[in-house]
Amino acid sequence: MSQLDAQLSALRGAAPPLPHNARTLAALTVNPSCDRRSLLDAAGIDKDALAAHLGLPRPFRKSQLALDYGIAFERQVTDQSAGVLVSLLRQALGLSLPEVSYKDINSVGSGGATSPLGLRCTRTSTLILGAAQNRSKPYALLDHPVLSLNVAGHRAYLEPDVIAFHRDGVFHVVEIKSFPVIHGRFDPIKAATALTQAAAYVLALRELLAGDNLPPERVSDTVILINPRNFTRRPTATPFNAAPQIKHLSRHLARLRRLPDLLDSLPPGTTCDLAPGPDTAPTRPRDELIAALATMKPHYTPTCRHHCDLAAHCRTEARNRGDLSALGPTAQDDLAGIDTITAALHLADGRTRPTEDRTDITHALRHAQRIHDELRRDST
Repeated sequence: MSQLDAQLSALRGAAPPLPHNARTLAALTVNPSCDRRSLLDAAGIDKDALAAHLGLPRPFRKSQLALDYGIAFERQVTDQSAGVLVSLLRQALGLSLPEVSYKDINSVGSGGATSPLGLRCTRTSTLILGAAQNRSKPYALLDHPVLSLNVAGHRAYLEPDVIAFHRDGVFHVVEIKSFPVIHGRFDPIKAATALTQAAAYVLALRELLAGDNLPPERVSDTVILINPRNFTRRPTATPFNAAPQIKHLSRHLARLRRLPDLLDSLPPGTTCDLAPGPDTAPTRPRDELIAALATMKPHYTPTCRHHCDLAAHCRTEARNRGDLSALGPTAQDDLAGIDTITAALHLADGRTRPTEDRTDITHALRHAQRIHDELRRDST
């Protein structure tokens, strides 16, 4: 075991590590300045278990009904040797596909059962490299492929929905998502998350090709999202340029390489071990766990509530510090030059005399304070 692995293992404790996947990588890019998130995810720490032990409210998750709908929609697109998908890709990529070879990696070598990730990853790599080295191969689709990506020195297995490649040797990532396209418009948050997940697959493909001395340009920046159209289950395909998400994710993965510096900055013996007892229930005192988390620098923003189990804890910390980040980026921009919530409140109620450069913002704060006071009087 390397020194880095030993440090991460000590930080995690007795629990087995949770592996990275495209969703966790996408969540990382939402708040790349959070050292706490970087350390916990690099160590594979179960943040949901930490949140449960601390008694924190959790982010909303998809219902089972929504999960079942997503599975049914994906099957609709890929059933019958991906006939529907082929038709969609013909239109989205502007390709004439005279013949299509289709391979489902999900049951390779297992007699119809789902194969282990490692076996599926090896089979995927063999097929992709074979296609990349032989441009005369016909167009092809790989369903349920498995790729691997180096994340802070560890191998993360990623499972894109489909990889499409054609005889010009260019690969495309295809993501099948169950959120709808309403009259040509996407939910911006869901679309951005889907593209960031696709960016992880693009980087994994490029890493695979680089190991065989093949250029990264062989993997297209253009990814295809397959979604239900309007309020039906009829699928539609939309090409997106994911270059910004690819660059963003690549920069953040590079940033994770400074993990040794982050780990070395922690006090000796810092651990998030929950110390499960014989009945697997955590026995670690909550105060000890909170103290351990306090050694890792957080960067809370209101968007953390949508993707991080520890958001409520970090929000409480930010409020206790009077950190403007607890109010969100709009408030931070409006209060530029003011360091804390307390400082803003003191300007608003007149306890602090404004400097010349804070005259305008003080006027705005006091105006907001007057409106707030009037609304409170009217409600009583």
